[in-house]
Amino acid sequence: MKKVILSIAVITAFGFTSCKNETKTETETTTTEVAKEMAITELSFGVRGNCGMCKNTIEKSVNSVKGVTKANWDVEKKKIDVAFDETKTNAMAIHKAIAASGYDTEKVAGNEEAYKDLPGCCQYDHDMEMNQ
Repeated sequence: MKKVILSIAVITAFGFTSCKNETKTETETTTTEVAKEMAITELSFGVRGNCGMCKNTIEKSVNSVKGVTKANWDVEKKKIDVAFDETKTNAMAIHKAIAASGYDTEKVAGNEEAYKDLPGCCQYDHDMEMNQ
């Protein structure tokens, strides 16, 4: 009787051990990660505007573009520094986003309706120098 109980215990132990090893093997082969490469592009270009409110609006419009990682508009120089993932967007999309908010860029004129809705302090001279 002791031999039968001992035999069952040994068989059960081998069964649990072999299942445990199979689980480890499956886990090791299914947990792989793929790293994506980001192609970050940095550029600067002129944007017309006057004040801190302009800065907030311009930067907000740029940051709304998918793939933009950084936007900083310099009030004094009338220039924006932008960093973006070129696999998700391009420079022209950023120019268009700024123009849609009412501000002129070096390549795209601002939307007139959006310009008219800007506060008085933000309505700039359309002949203003940019990227100084």
